[in-house]
Amino acid sequence: MTRFLIPFLFLVTFSFAQMQENENFIEEEKESSVDCLILKDENSIICKFETQRSVEDQTIIAQWIDPTGEVSRSREMIVPAGHGSIYDYRYIKGRVDGTWTFKIILDNQEYTTQFELK
Repeated sequence: MTRFLIPFLFLVTFSFAQMQENENFIEEEKESSVDCLILKDENSIICKFETQRSVEDQTIIAQWIDPTGEVSRSREMIVPAGHGSIYDYRYIKGRVDGTWTFKIILDNQEYTTQFELK
């Protein structure tokens, strides 16, 4: 009887520890964010949107807004199920100098960041 009881108790204890770990992980999930990086040597602007991972695909709209306030490009993109980020990039050459805005729209919420081209 004890040879069945000990493995059973071990399994129950291990399962409980896993549940506690998962609950702590959920509490530590961070807010969605967006950030851009300018790589002059590669003539690129790379923007990244991070969000909480979901079991379903998430549809977002990514917008590049030029210094005059006009939407330079708007794309509908999908963050695949199980993924937590998506990237978009543009070349620096041909972009108007000034303060640009990169905006993500997800579930009627907007996330923005700004960067300056000189």
